[in-house]
Amino acid sequence: MPLVDTKVEVHYENGGVSMERTPNAVYTKELREEAVKLVTEQGLTIPEVGRRLSIPKSTISYRVREGRRGKLSSVGSSKKSLTETEMEPAQVKRELAQVKMECDFLRKAAAYFAKKPQSGTRS
Repeated sequence: MPLVDTKVEVHYENGGVSMERTPNAVYTKELREEAVKLVTEQGLTIPEVGRRLSIPKSTISYRVREGRRGKLSSVGSSKKSLTETEMEPAQVKRELAQVKMECDFLRKAAAYFAKKPQSGTRS
């Protein structure tokens, strides 16, 4: 079970692939609580926790502030949870991006091996 569901956009430009994260990430309650515990109980800095959990520093700062106020459990509760049908297009998009990257890699590998002369054949 993933702790974070980030939206990823894949771009194919100049024969390369680049992926960039879009800002709308949905963090689970467990991940939010873990981030706050790392800062408050274990004494890690907010930037360090951000690097470890791949969460923006501003998000962690907000969660820690709300945790200290005792309002962490209510953060994000106003958002409607997504149904399986609503989550399916995002999952299909992620799978498609993965397949496209694999296909691109295989295409490049095939081109590389097609150029490489094989031993035992005439050149």
